[in-house]
Amino acid sequence: MHRHRNGLKTAALLGLLTALILLVGSRVGGRAGLLVAFVLALAMNAFAYWGSDRLALRSMRARPVGEAEQPAMHRIVRELSTAALQPMPRLYVSPTMAPNAFATGRNPRNAAVCCTDGIFDLLDERELRGVLGHELAHVYNRDILISSVAATLASVVMMLAQLAWFLPLGDDDDDGGGMIGGLLLLVLGPLAASLVRMGISRSREFAADTAGAAVTGDPLALASALRKVEMGTRALPLPPEPELQTTGALMIADPFRGGGLTRLFATHPPMGERVARLEAMAGYRR
Repeated sequence: MHRHRNGLKTAALLGLLTALILLVGSRVGGRAGLLVAFVLALAMNAFAYWGSDRLALRSMRARPVGEAEQPAMHRIVRELSTAALQPMPRLYVSPTMAPNAFATGRNPRNAAVCCTDGIFDLLDERELRGVLGHELAHVYNRDILISSVAATLASVVMMLAQLAWFLPLGDDDDDGGGMIGGLLLLVLGPLAASLVRMGISRSREFAADTAGAAVTGDPLALASALRKVEMGTRALPLPPEPELQTTGALMIADPFRGGGLTRLFATHPPMGERVARLEAMAGYRR
């Protein structure tokens, strides 16, 4: 059921992307623009489905990491994947000291898990196991496709918004072209945030916390890791650049400072509530 629901959401997002591209194409170039937009829509749909993981990894400048360089990461993921009877995902490291981690890809056989350099310096091996269990839970819950597609489409929508702003939309004798572009920008900007929220809901993080703690058998390790990562991201937030905004929604903790436009991308539930739920799993009562 969960997998089927995510498939329907993915199809809806791809259909919305197609409609937006065709709309902008027809407004810019009439029939010729519509034809170009149709070809572009096909290309964008294909990339969103097949290449969304590469976009997320590229935005974080992530590189594949071998077992010799990160033996603990490889050992933990291999053990957890074997226990879950699932294929081992590709492993990446991002060269940033902001502590975080995320999973991406269209299915468990094509998944990738990425950790930042900062998270290795911050967590002990037990806590790292909790984080990796959380990311593998995203893979096993089959929600990484919808998450990756939503993040990719949000980036495309923002690009269309910029196109609408700079190109004269409407007929040549229409003085309202700039106004239409401005209105589209106002509409498509928040829509991009809505796409991310649609595909990456807060309940997704709660589910991954619960499933990840079940995979590792150690909810308190993940709770401890989440506390540290939250403090680390506050001390070393990522810059709120457009390409990082969408990838940040995939991460285990919100990598940006709160407030301003970042509130549009508030895809993570309060960390205190996540920690409390994990502690309750371990039998703690408040």
